[in-house]
Amino acid sequence: MTSSVHPAAAPRRWSRVARRIRVPIGFAFAILYLWLARPSAMSIAIGCPIVVAGLAIRAVASGQLRKNEALAVSGPYSYTRNPLYLGSIVMAVGFALAARNWWIWVLLAILFVLIYVPVIRSEEQFLRSRFPDFESYAARVGRILPRWSGESLTADFSRALYLKHREYNALIGAVLMILAITLKMLARGAGWTAGSAQRWH
Repeated sequence: MTSSVHPAAAPRRWSRVARRIRVPIGFAFAILYLWLARPSAMSIAIGCPIVVAGLAIRAVASGQLRKNEALAVSGPYSYTRNPLYLGSIVMAVGFALAARNWWIWVLLAILFVLIYVPVIRSEEQFLRSRFPDFESYAARVGRILPRWSGESLTADFSRALYLKHREYNALIGAVLMILAITLKMLARGAGWTAGSAQRWH
């Protein structure tokens, strides 16, 4: 007897796995990032404003998202269907620039393809099944790359929603990581880490 597997079954299974492991993998990546990072004052100065921009995108999007209650189509959601993920990508770019290590870029690309792309597709399948208007919305608004809509980004912003979604955790995490790589830079510069010149340059 032979068993047939539906071609879409494997991607669906991996999407479920990706949703479960993305948070622990994120913590593991943060540790690896700190170990690989070789920041300088200039790289941190370049990366930080980009991280702040990503945080702002996520904050504005989180404050207008009513999960499972209504399809978000206004504000930042009129520019991209996934402003939260766009904000995360912008933050990742900022942190990668601050770290000055090409391996971090490679790891970020792998994470995006293997974890976040399946999660985004899975979430959009859910939205498509729950909200009849999603198909027409998806036809006019891109998945990640923003398209100009002319709408205000903050007109419907709700501080209560921002707090409900605990988006402040992203801010806290970003501040702690910036402090950590700054301390690493100072430690290397002050010669507190043995053999730093050989290890990082």
